[in-house]
Order: sequence, then structure tokens, then C-alpha cells
Amino acid sequence: MANTASAQKRIRQTEKRMARNKARKSRVRTFVRKVEEAVASGDKAAAQEAFRAAQPELQRAVTKGTLHANTVSRKVSRLSARVKALGAAQG
Repeated sequence: MANTASAQKRIRQTEKRMARNKARKSRVRTFVRKVEEAVASGDKAAAQEAFRAAQPELQRAVTKGTLHANTVSRKVSRLSARVKALGAAQG
């Protein structure tokens, strides 16, 4: 257990930050899952709408320091490719 006041404060800060990061990651995963489900159902309009909603949420995770910029860039790129491929398959 922490002995100094500064160590105790650090523990409190870490717990708060962990809770915020956990909530934000969970929120991001939910948005990504909605895009993947729309792609799986084959509905291009729904997939595009879900993708448009997911992008700002992913970028917000970067600005808040929850996720790394390259990770989000990779995820956005792959989701975008899947949504575009959906249109090519139908068209």
C-alpha cells in the first residue's frame, strides 16, 4: 500500500484515468462493431452511415490519448476499404 500522500494521490488519479480510458475504448469498439455488422448484412447505406459515425469517435480516442494515432489510422483505413468493397460487390 502507498505510504506517502503523493503516492496515494497518484493511485486515485490512475484509477480515474483507467475508468475514463476503459469507457472510451468500449465506446469505440461499439461504433466499430456497428460498422462491421452493417458490412456483414450487406447494407451499403447503413455501413456508410455507421462508418461516418465511427470516424470522429476513433479520432477523439486519439486526441484524448486513449489510442495511438497509427492504430486508429489503420482501423479507419481497413473499415473504409470494407465499406468501399461492399459497393463494388453490389454495383
